[in-house]
Amino acid sequence: MTTPGSDSDGDALFSPSAARNREVILDVLRWVLPASGLVLEIASGSGEHAVHFARALPGLTWQPSDPDPAALRSISAHARSASLGNLRPALALDAEAPLWPLEHADAVVSINMVHIAPWPAAEGLMAGAGRVLEKGGPLLLYGPFTVDGTHTAPSNSAFDASLRMRDPRWGIRDVAALEQAAAAHGMQPAERVPMPANNFCLVFRKSA
Repeated sequence: MTTPGSDSDGDALFSPSAARNREVILDVLRWVLPASGLVLEIASGSGEHAVHFARALPGLTWQPSDPDPAALRSISAHARSASLGNLRPALALDAEAPLWPLEHADAVVSINMVHIAPWPAAEGLMAGAGRVLEKGGPLLLYGPFTVDGTHTAPSNSAFDASLRMRDPRWGIRDVAALEQAAAAHGMQPAERVPMPANNFCLVFRKSA
């Protein structure tokens, strides 16, 4: 959930979860991402992660994106405040689109997206990553997932139920289903990293 900020830029949104998880995700990004190149972030939301990661990883160029106009305004607001040379202007990008407004990336990152979106968005994410990445390029997903159809904690089960009440097309996705969708687009599972608060980082790599 994002909330409007009280700073001088009224477009900036703030997500409590981004403040909580950004350091632990950064720890994984440090060894998953290449030392240099372009990182495409899908569904950047408020833009707080994009600023934090771009500042912490100056050897990389960070490309935020989102399909939502309010999110795009928030990303731009945070970027203006940060004034980082390696943070690109946000792109309007829908993961489900058959073509993305970017043809190449050295890595793709998506945080807390696939459970707050219809399943075709997850399939589109895998298809798009398969198009823009070269062999060996990583795709990192962060969020809650089920394993073999089972929630990893009662709190995740309750969260899943609340998501489906908000929108029946939403819900926590199973690792095996994501791996199957990834394989259809040349993406193979590489790492499954347990994270705090019953989340995971799932890392896939382009196989060919």
